[in-house]
Amino acid sequence: MRKPGLRREQSGGRSQLPVLALQRGIFKLLPIIDWDNRQVYQYLTQHGLSYHPLWEQGYLSVGDTHTTRKWEPGMSEEETRFFGLKRECGLHEG
Repeated sequence: MRKPGLRREQSGGRSQLPVLALQRGIFKLLPIIDWDNRQVYQYLTQHGLSYHPLWEQGYLSVGDTHTTRKWEPGMSEEETRFFGLKRECGLHEG
């Protein structure tokens, strides 16, 4: 079973993902699919966890080096990833 940390608010393409799906014969459970940024923050602070080190450098979403860019004023979180490239790798598609 896969348990990726995908969330609906991260992109339009993720907004309709189910909580549980069968993908290529493997179950995929999305335990935080309905969480917003505040809930992620609350969970991390309640459990003494920190954000990814790149968060402090302006990276709101971290992925491949070729599909991740720093957030700049006026950008949405979604705009910090992919820049017109294919949206999801095979692990996260339907």
